[in-house]
This record gives sequence, C-alpha cells and structure tokens, in this order.
Amino acid sequence: MKIRERAADRLRMKRETLIQEFLSGRETDFLSRQTQMLDAYLVDICRVLDERPAISPRDPYAIVALGGYGRGEMCIHSDVDLLFLFDAAIPENAAEFIRAVVYPLWDLGLYVSHNARILREPVAIPPEAISVFTALLDARFVAGADPLFAAFKKKFRKEVVVPRSEALIDWLIETNRDRHVHFGDSSYLLEPNLKEGQGGLRDYHTLMWAAKTWRDLKESRDMEFHGYLTHEEFRELTRALDFIWMIRNHLHHLAGKKHDRFSFEYQEQVADVLGYVEKDGQQPVEGFLARLQEEMSCLKDLHSMFVYELENRRKIPEAAAPQETPIDGLQIRRGRLGFDSPQAVLNRPVLLLKIFEESARLRLPLGIGAKRLVKNMCRHLTETVRSGPEAVRAFEGILEATPFQFAPLSEMLWTGLLTRFIPQFAAIRHRIQYDQYHLHPVDKHSLKVVRTLKLFGAPDDPSRGRLCGELYTALPDRRPLLWAALLHDVGKGEVGGDHARKGPPIAAGILKEKGYGEDFIATVRLLIREHLLLAKTATRRDIHDEETAIFCARRIQDPDRLKMLYLLTVADSIATGPKACNDWSLSLMQGLYFYTLRLLEQGELASREAVERVEAKKAALIRLAAQPEERAAVQSLMPFMSPRYLLYAEPPDMLDHVTLFQRMGDGPFAWTIEKKPDPATRTVAICAKDRPGLFSKIAGVFTLNGIDILNAQVFTWRNTVALDIFQVTPPPDPIFEADQWETTASRLGDAIEGRLDLRVEVKERIRERRPSRSPLHHRPTKVVIDNRSSSYFTVVEVFAYDFAGLLFLITEALFRLELDVWLAKIATQVDQVVDVFYVRDFNGQKVDDPSVEATIRETIIEAIG
Repeated sequence: MKIRERAADRLRMKRETLIQEFLSGRETDFLSRQTQMLDAYLVDICRVLDERPAISPRDPYAIVALGGYGRGEMCIHSDVDLLFLFDAAIPENAAEFIRAVVYPLWDLGLYVSHNARILREPVAIPPEAISVFTALLDARFVAGADPLFAAFKKKFRKEVVVPRSEALIDWLIETNRDRHVHFGDSSYLLEPNLKEGQGGLRDYHTLMWAAKTWRDLKESRDMEFHGYLTHEEFRELTRALDFIWMIRNHLHHLAGKKHDRFSFEYQEQVADVLGYVEKDGQQPVEGFLARLQEEMSCLKDLHSMFVYELENRRKIPEAAAPQETPIDGLQIRRGRLGFDSPQAVLNRPVLLLKIFEESARLRLPLGIGAKRLVKNMCRHLTETVRSGPEAVRAFEGILEATPFQFAPLSEMLWTGLLTRFIPQFAAIRHRIQYDQYHLHPVDKHSLKVVRTLKLFGAPDDPSRGRLCGELYTALPDRRPLLWAALLHDVGKGEVGGDHARKGPPIAAGILKEKGYGEDFIATVRLLIREHLLLAKTATRRDIHDEETAIFCARRIQDPDRLKMLYLLTVADSIATGPKACNDWSLSLMQGLYFYTLRLLEQGELASREAVERVEAKKAALIRLAAQPEERAAVQSLMPFMSPRYLLYAEPPDMLDHVTLFQRMGDGPFAWTIEKKPDPATRTVAICAKDRPGLFSKIAGVFTLNGIDILNAQVFTWRNTVALDIFQVTPPPDPIFEADQWETTASRLGDAIEGRLDLRVEVKERIRERRPSRSPLHHRPTKVVIDNRSSSYFTVVEVFAYDFAGLLFLITEALFRLELDVWLAKIATQVDQVVDVFYVRDFNGQKVDDPSVEATIRETIIEAIG
C-alpha cells in the first residue's frame, strides 16, 4: 500500500511542478509530459502489483490508454480513459486489481473512466456508439502484456475497421456535421468551444480518425508523408494545434475543471497571461482573439479540405480525362474545378479569379490542388492584373452569384486571394470587436452581409418578409449594393474614429483603382457612410414624427439609394447577430423606410397621407365596434386619442384599449397580458390616469417581480389617460405565472397610489440581482441630450450596460428632475443598451437650458452608479 501511495505522491508532485512550469511559460510540451507522467505511474503500479499478484500470471492483462489519453493529448483537467484488456476471461480478482490502479488517481482529483474487455470476444460496436469506435481507434498500449494489446489492435482492425470502413467514414462525417450544427462555427464565434465547435480540436480528431480508418495512418505526421497535407499545411496545422491546446490548458486552470467554452469571463485573463498589449487601436484581448480566430479558421479549413476531398475520392470514380470548361486553362476533374497546369496560371494570372467565377457559375467547389495553387501563386495577381477589366468582371461575377454550399468569397479569403485583390481588406482580417453585439470577426461579418443580401427573395430568405426580396430582385444594378456590403466595415481597420466616416474614402480608392465611374463610387460612398442611419434612427427616434423622416430624406436624397440602404441595413443587422436583429427592430426599420420613401418620391411632407390613414383607421375602428355600447364608447374616446397613437395602433388593438379604459373605471389602472408566439415574451398593455412618475412606477414594480422590460411604447391621450404598451419577459416561475401577475398587479396599484416606497424596495432588489461587471463592459455610461431632432420634445439618450432595475433608475431620475416621459424607446436587446426618452418638463416645455442639460446628465449617471 505504501509503495502505491508513494507512486501516487510522486505523480501528484510532478503534475504540480509541471503545471507551474506551464503557467510560467517554461514548459511548451505540456500534453506529452503529462501523458508520460501518467504512463510512468501506471507502469510503476503494475510492477508493484505484479510482485504481489492480485491476478494470476496465467491471466495476462494489458492497460490501454483510450481517447485523449491514448492520443497523448492530456490537458490539465483532461479525462483519463483506460481499458483493462484480458485474454480469455475476466479474472475473479480483476475488480480488486482495477481499484488498486484507479483509486489513487481518483484521490489525486483526476477523472478516470475505465472498462474491461476480453480479447477472445468479438469486437462489437453498435451503430450509435461512435465514441466507442473512436476511443478504440486511438487506443495505445501503456503497461502489461504488449502482445495481448497487439493482438487486440489486429483483431479490431480486421473485425471492425476494414469490413466497415466506408460506413464508418460516412458515420464520422455525418456525426461531425451534426456537431457543427449544434456547437456552431467556433472560427467565427467570439465565445468559441475550443473542442467541439467548428474549427475546434474535434475537427482535427475527425480528420485523423478518418485517415486512420481509410488508410491506417498512425499519427498526424503521416498526413504529410502520405501526401494528404503539404509541408506548409502540416506546419500550419501544428501551429494551430499548439496554440489551441495552450489556450485550453489555461482555460482548464482558470476554470478549475475540464472546460471548453472560452467564455468572455476568461478571455481577458488569458490575454494578460500571454502578454498581449494594445496595438493598432485594438485592446489586448482583441489582438489575442484575432490570433485564436486565425488558428481556428486554419484548423476548420484544413479539416474541410481533407473531408471533402476524402468524400470525392471515395465516391466519384476517376474519369478517363478531365472535362473542359469554357475558360481556357481550367478543367473539371471528379466534380472539382482545377487548373490545367501551374504554367497556365503563370501565363494568365487572371485565371486565379476566373476559377472562382466558374465555381460560382457552375456551383462546383475547387479541388485541393487548385486551392493550394491559388494560395501559393496569388502573388502573381499584381496591381496591373487585379485592376484590369477582365479581373474586375470576374470578381463582379463572384460578387453577384447566387449563394451555394461552397462560398467562393470565403474560399478566396482563406487562400489569401481576396486580400490580394483588395489589399485594404487585410486590415480587417480576423479583426475582433469585443462586445456581446457582434458575433463574428469583421472580415467574416462582411462576407456574411454579402451572402445575406443575395438570399433575399430566395426560399431561405432570412429577412422574415417579402419586402427585401421584392426590392433586391427589382434592383436594375446590384453591384453598388454588393460592393458597399463587402466594404461597409473596411473603416474598422483604421485606428480610432468613426468607421462609417473612415470607410467611404477607403472604398472610393479601391473602386477608382478598379475603374468604376464617379456616380457608381458616390453611391457606394453614401451607402457605407450611412449604413447605420436607418437602424439607429428607427430604434432611437419616433418614426411617426415627420421630422424623423425629413432628417433621413435629407441625408439620403434619392429613392433608389434609399432602397439599397434599407437592404444593406437589414442584411447588416441579420449578419451581426440576434441582439442587433429582431422582429421589433425590423418592423421599426421598415416603417421608417416607407415614411422616408414617400417623402422622397412625393417631394413633400406626408401630412396629407397621414391624415388619410388616421381617418381610415377611425372608420375601421367604428366598424369593429359591433355593439351599440362599444360604438358609443369608441366615439366618445376617439377625440381624445393622440395623433401619434392613431398612427401607431391598429384598429383591433384600439378597440381592446377602449375596453381597457372602460375596465379601469375609477381604479388606479387596468391591464391586459398577452402571450406572444415567442414563449419568452409577453405584451402588457396598461391603461392608467396619467401622472408624473407613472412610467418609473411601472418599471419599478416590474423589477421587483423579476420581469424585464424589452421594449416600451408610451402614449398619452388628451383626457389625461396614459396607455403604455410593454414587451416584457414573463415572471420567473412558469408554473405559477398567473399568481405572480396577480401579485404584480397588487403592487402596481400600491405604487400608483403611494402606498409602496419603490426607491427603497427596488434598490434592495438591484443589490440582489445586479451582475458583476463583465469584462466586455469597457465603455462608460453616457447621456446625450438632443434638442434638434424634435420641435416639441427634448430627446434624452442613455447608453449603459443592462441590469435589473436600470430602467427604473433612469425614469425615477427623470421624475425627480420634473421631466415627464411622453415617448420611450427601450432597446435592451442590444450590446450597450440605448434607452431613449422624449420628455418635456411639467409645464409642457422643452429643456434647452445648457445648465439644466448638464444637471440631467449628472443626475442620470449618478442614479445608475
């Protein structure tokens, strides 16, 4: 026992020393060293047990490493997977023997899984047990009887691998695709899964499993020896794996356990440990993540290239001769595009672009050889060649082509050809925007915007409506829009400043080099300069106010450019991620687009049409009121409804609101709660007597009951009735939701009538629920006072990071400043929350005194804390 304890102690001390050496940067081969330590421990233990045998010498055994341990990839908290292999039968004392081996490892805090197997039994693997197959594929002898293990490996290959190789490879590829769908593309995501996501370590494992199954390769170096990877590709693979494994080790150490999702909370810590510093206007963590994205992209692309070529060689027979294409110098072999020879590219470098144009036209991918040739020879795409009309026409064909599985622009980016054709694009390659708003690096996001645009009007149109498809298909010339989409964020490669202002001159230089005319360039410049205009204006201003449409129309000036700008805005929002794009924001942008379009096409204010729409709604509302009592109530209330409310609300909703007003009677308020198709959202309409501070009271009561406000519309009728419509999350407990709404209603009544001190109650609630400061929260709270956008209201914009109670603190501060909220635009679905309030003082006036504006800023910032 003491001998085993000493062996375990030696392992523990060696591991502790090894971990410290790794953390200090002195140990660069951690995985192999820890694997060797575990091997040495198992050999020592077996030597001790053989001296005092728990198992008869007539019962040979082998201890086999499986999975990551078998591959020699032991990170700090990796699992130790063991197979205890016996010959004819499992001995009686096998359990005692296994405990003697495994228990000391458990005592060291290692997670050990083990099973026993008999050599003479068939190696049966059920169809759903892919993990069993891959674990055995990685099996490695550690201790015991080496001939027993050798016999097992031979048996495994004979009974499982060889007869089922085709099915097993299909199985691996299909399982891998399912994994990619589940975990996402880690080479794009800002919180990647280092192991399971696309571009993660599992892609490398799958590549090796397929190679072992197909050609009995033993280790990664064999990929180069057998010609599946070039020397340069193998070097890139090794570099990527070393970096990802290093990050995974740091992640294991920081998390204190096996952990593969590289979440925001760990990223700055790892960047700091690795010594990254601010460079070219990027935070240290952004530079670090750019490197991680680069290595994961490399791993993803090498995996994809190998897997597609593997499928191609297995399933498409070699043709007697390659097929010709209309382009001299290009050919089709086994369903893949390629070059006739390297000399063809040297003679005509524009073929480097033409092959991608043909790929888009024929919807065929490039073969591995062609990709390698492009990567190695893209330097021959000189400035003269890339600016020539043939090269520009070829790129336009790529840019306008219908999307398909093998995206030519993405392939051009990977091979380096895109940055060779547009050198300025290199400044945003792997560039990270470290926030919760942008899901993808700038270069990948830009390509995603182009792809999203081209899907408008397709069966899988992502725009959730027909308008974008109708507008896109009707465009007489899509080139300016697609160029603007590709280059809309190119200004982010410049240090400091507003990328929407820095981008247009960069884009103009690119397009001038390509030979485009002044009108074309002017359109692209405008689209890039204003690509944030519609989204920001729609979500931060009152789109029903004519002044808002006038402001946009003056900036855009042309209906055709407005249509392209709207398409670019929607595509940019969709490609950015769900926090930038939702049904609410899309409907606001569409409404602003139509208001601005009418203004540009009619050349006059839309007042007449607005009046006609209001009158049509009034008539529809009266028709909906079927009962005489309903009709009388509608007719008596209609004169008090505000114009903005009549423009916003639809007649069926108006009738519901009239009923709500009647229900209120002499009570403090009445409300309706509507479940939406989205189970995580409720619409709450509240009718109450308007009074100063009403909005903050509602926000405070919602906070007390764990209900988060996602969006709010505030209307005040002329009879001092407030109608507030909120999009909110449901109460926390779905089983007792009705009871919780009842409690919320009681508290709201108490708050409105002054029986509940919300300041005290809510601040206590905030202390309980306010999250710790995220590493992403690097921008300060900001308050902007705008007295130009509206002739009748002061617009207060608050930029802050969201937490429970934020909206109450802001609106309660506005109440203490004697400001009445007439319109609120709450956008808690975005990165840094922007809450916008149209306010007037209690005397009904705008607030335009500079000293008062300064007091508003100070009071709100102090309230948020």
